[in-house]
Amino acid sequence: MLKSLTVWNFALLEHVQIEFDAGLNILTGETGAGKSILIDALGAILGHRISTDAIRTGCDWLRVEAVFTLDGQPALQELLQSQAIDVSEDVLIVTRQVARAGRNMVLVNGCHVTLAVLKQIGMLLVDIHGQNQNLALLKEASQYDLLDRENPSIGQALAAYRKAYAAWTERKQAYAKKEMDAREYAQRVDMLRWQNQEIEDAQLKEGEDDALEEEIRKLSHAEKIADYVKESYDLLDSDARNSLAVLSALSQIKKNLEDMSRFDASLANAQKIVDEAFVSLQEAAYEIRDYGEAMDFSPQRLDQLQRRMDTIDKLCKKYGATLADVLAYQQKVQAELASIENYDDDMEKLKASIREAEQEVHTCAERLTALRRQGAAILTEEIAGQLKSLGMPHAAFAIEIAAAGQFGPRGADLVQMTFSANEGEAPKPLAKVASGGELSRIALAIKAVSASRDRSVPSMVFDEIDTGIGGRTAQMVAERIALVAKYKQVLCITHLPQIASMADVHLYIAKHAQEGHTVTEVIRLTEAQEVNEIARMASGSDVSAASLDNAREMLSHARSRKQHLR
Repeated sequence: MLKSLTVWNFALLEHVQIEFDAGLNILTGETGAGKSILIDALGAILGHRISTDAIRTGCDWLRVEAVFTLDGQPALQELLQSQAIDVSEDVLIVTRQVARAGRNMVLVNGCHVTLAVLKQIGMLLVDIHGQNQNLALLKEASQYDLLDRENPSIGQALAAYRKAYAAWTERKQAYAKKEMDAREYAQRVDMLRWQNQEIEDAQLKEGEDDALEEEIRKLSHAEKIADYVKESYDLLDSDARNSLAVLSALSQIKKNLEDMSRFDASLANAQKIVDEAFVSLQEAAYEIRDYGEAMDFSPQRLDQLQRRMDTIDKLCKKYGATLADVLAYQQKVQAELASIENYDDDMEKLKASIREAEQEVHTCAERLTALRRQGAAILTEEIAGQLKSLGMPHAAFAIEIAAAGQFGPRGADLVQMTFSANEGEAPKPLAKVASGGELSRIALAIKAVSASRDRSVPSMVFDEIDTGIGGRTAQMVAERIALVAKYKQVLCITHLPQIASMADVHLYIAKHAQEGHTVTEVIRLTEAQEVNEIARMASGSDVSAASLDNAREMLSHARSRKQHLR
């Protein structure tokens, strides 16, 4: 629900802050005071496009900020979470700023978002009902959506149908692709068999390339390795003339410390360390000696390993960067060969799978059609009843369901609204017969019927709903708007006292000159001020005692009607 709207430097609005309540919030005022500008400012918060022309004369920027409370709304919560927007306090603060220099900004709870994301969020916050929205009723998608939201069961049936339809479509596409691929199979199978045989002949083993590289590196440096081994062993344990091997020296140290310990045990720890070092170095000497004696350098073996490595490198250049990639490619080739060789069996299985999926689609479509027919009958009766209350006693309205003759993303139905304003005339498609005024009343009738069912958008704006109506029809329109306000927060701009008298909150938009500039302010009317405003709206600027009495009577009647509606 919209809690507040604050506007800076937007057209005539220098700085305006408005607090809204639940129920029906009415906005009235003299023509040109800026009522529609407030709706435009709210539209900016909802992602509507605005240009720098909207910036107040003499200013460099405009800013609009709105505060919403979140009342459940799982679809909105999911969208906000997907954008990493924190809503832990169940409050949403949306700020939009437009600057002449082009530095524009959109913030949602302090997070920067794109205009496209803001528009998605806005669609789940406020529904603006104006002339453009009336025209949306003529679109096929809108008529489907109205019907499919009539009952949760229809939405569930539609979801089940779409799942079955997607599976059926996917299998048909797989069949068509396999059928098309079959034309290339003859040529491709020869290539696949040749590739598989080439890899098979190499008799590759996983990890073989690493082992080969290690052995080639060793054999390629065999002479150096032999020299290192001999020198290391000689230094550890050798009787070479004029040199003292490490073990020989350590042995002498060991003996000296043993002899000394008979007279002084102070170096007992050092003696222990020397003993351990001697054993460790002796083991190292034996290992080095054995390694050197076991060395067997074979030029033939090196040549054999290098040829094997060349074979692997050649395959890697063709089929993958590593040996593992080559083996993975071979598995892919073998799987494709198996698929080609089992073509006939696979096609039969796919056909059977398609038939099974089509039967599921058919079953889901029949259930969806049945539920839609039930929903269409209920909506037709309720909307037709609302139209009669809106001053169209002879109107005929229906939501017709016809067979589409094929399955589609929305089912197997053709959904169409038909309408006739006059008695004796056959109903025809809405787009062909409804005038602008009739379309406006049809849209209002639909909103009045669907308000209790559709809780996805908590706030609604009625802009120019009263164009071209008056008298009894105006009273009926006022009651329908009040009925919608029973289920949703409603903001309504009106020039009609019948509608204004239904207000739960009455806001007056006033305009005056100040220091050479036009300034607009918004006043929340007291009960007495509301009586004066209703009187002004009904009789003009000359408010008399009689017009004030009439205004009080209108307000009293409105309260009684609201009590009855709610």
